[in-house]
Amino acid sequence: MTAGSAFPTAVVEQIEAVFRERVERGVAPSSAWGVFDRSGLVASGGHGDRGDGRSPDADSVYRIASCTKSVTAATLMTLVADGSLDLDAPVTDFVPAFRAVALPTPDSPVPTVRMLLTMSAGFPTDDPWADRQESITDDELDDVLRGGLLFDSVPGTRFAYSNLAYALLGRVIAVVTGRPYTQVASETVLRPLGLTDTVFRADEARGHVVTGFRPYDGAWEPLPLSGPGAFSPIGGLFSTVRDLARWAAHLASAFTASPEPGPVSPADRRLLQQAMRVVPTTVVPGSTRPTAYGFGVFVEQDDRFGELVSHSGGYPGFSAHMRWSVRDGIGVVAFENATQAKVSVAAQQAHDLVLDAATGSTGVLADPATTVSATRAAQAAVTSLLRDWRDDLADAICTPNVAMDVPYERRRRAVAQAVAAVGADLGADPVAESSSAPSHLRWWVPGSCGRLRVEIRLAPSAAGLVQTLTVEPEPTER
Repeated sequence: MTAGSAFPTAVVEQIEAVFRERVERGVAPSSAWGVFDRSGLVASGGHGDRGDGRSPDADSVYRIASCTKSVTAATLMTLVADGSLDLDAPVTDFVPAFRAVALPTPDSPVPTVRMLLTMSAGFPTDDPWADRQESITDDELDDVLRGGLLFDSVPGTRFAYSNLAYALLGRVIAVVTGRPYTQVASETVLRPLGLTDTVFRADEARGHVVTGFRPYDGAWEPLPLSGPGAFSPIGGLFSTVRDLARWAAHLASAFTASPEPGPVSPADRRLLQQAMRVVPTTVVPGSTRPTAYGFGVFVEQDDRFGELVSHSGGYPGFSAHMRWSVRDGIGVVAFENATQAKVSVAAQQAHDLVLDAATGSTGVLADPATTVSATRAAQAAVTSLLRDWRDDLADAICTPNVAMDVPYERRRRAVAQAVAAVGADLGADPVAESSSAPSHLRWWVPGSCGRLRVEIRLAPSAAGLVQTLTVEPEPTER
């Protein structure tokens, strides 16, 4: 295990235990994981036997399977950015064989590039079949299309996880550029970012390539590695914990004030990570977070941590997962080398541990760096108001609805009661803060028998006036 100073040792040890237990329980022969933040990889570990008698580390090479889709989407967006491609162009502009496909209804639109990206082209979910198609040729894929396709919905109306859609996107990239998809993705996205250990062929990997297995008769049965082909855009990449953490952190940086430069603009990286299509709960059973699909990634909404971006990967012999918080850039990547290992379960558990560690007792990340100066000014004004309530000061810092919603006389009484209930020291600095948006701020004032929660939200006008003011006591539990 390696660790930086960003997270408490106890948390890293908890994460270590999560993945170690899976190997000990026989979920997979080996497991590798990493935690990253905006500075890069800060902790990593590996367990089990990667195939040569050693435990995996941050530079051991695994299949990342469908985590590849984020690279496919990013590569495609570079073509949109330079004017070579229209997201709303029909797939038949690039894959003539698709013209033979009978659409499900007379008024169905031909699936567009955008529909393929958001997995709303109407195709059935196809993991078991598609996972074995990687090495087929373009001609063989054309034969599949000419034989006709099934549709589960009218194109453009509903999400269904589709590898076929991303195989077609790979063809779009190849046709637009006149070069193989694998070459374009490598030269346009991966190499400029220094992701030299992320490759489409096992024999190009610099580190030890981990063998994939499936369980059989109480033992592990090794599986051969498939090579590049028409379905490589769905999941053909090999990578390492170090490289995949670097890629995820690069995507996450698009939401910072100073995004990392790269082949895909920050604006397009943000676009990739927007919720485009609602994902049915049947696709993510057991999840308590509303989920949508963007361009090559899933976007989860968490009440405490905001948007969480993720993608899993599953191939014969391998399982992968990457996830990060849009708000703070903290994330986890993880690999295992067994069919249907579902390392995503452990990665999500590890991510929750890390995010919990990064929060105070408020349950949200402290030090809301994105809070605008107007919000800070309003905080100072509200603090003065609470110390010595004057209606003229309230009028100066609040929008008219504040007095209309709860008359000032009632607010004064409520504030006095709340302060008394916890013995709040209105002259003390806040003990914690949180913010869900730049125009929102919540802070806690210490008291002798609890604390006082103060929350403001500004109106849209540039004047920075308070439209919501909440003051609530939080007594110490006895």
